[in-house]
Amino acid sequence: MALYSEKVMDHFNNPRNVGIIEDADGVGEVGNARCGDIMKIYLKIENGIIADVKFKTFGCGSAIASSSMATELIKGKPLSQALELTNKAVAEALDGLPAHKMHCSVLAEEAIRSAIKDYYDKNGIAYDKAQFPEPHGDEHEHFEED
Repeated sequence: MALYSEKVMDHFNNPRNVGIIEDADGVGEVGNARCGDIMKIYLKIENGIIADVKFKTFGCGSAIASSSMATELIKGKPLSQALELTNKAVAEALDGLPAHKMHCSVLAEEAIRSAIKDYYDKNGIAYDKAQFPEPHGDEHEHFEED
């Protein structure tokens, strides 16, 4: 069995929504210094809907694929739905990630939450702080690859 699914390889080789939104309504950046994965998500919000989303990711193929898939899953969706996106949903949409790469899907979830929180903060929109736990950052488990 291959280490990575065809979907992971497709989103790594042909990532969707790569780039920067210069006048983004919300920007979220999370990273894991130990393994070097850093994700930045840019959101353009119109009437509570994610009209556009872009990402820049510095990291492994799984991090890039997770970012790409996560942006595809939230584009055109209401913010409330985007907040419900879990790392497990990202991994499932990619037809799975190796156990030692699941932290990449966690970073994608956290980057989206961070960008939405930034949007709420910039616009003085009240929110439940429990929806925005602190990102894990360096605490993600890291396993060496062969």
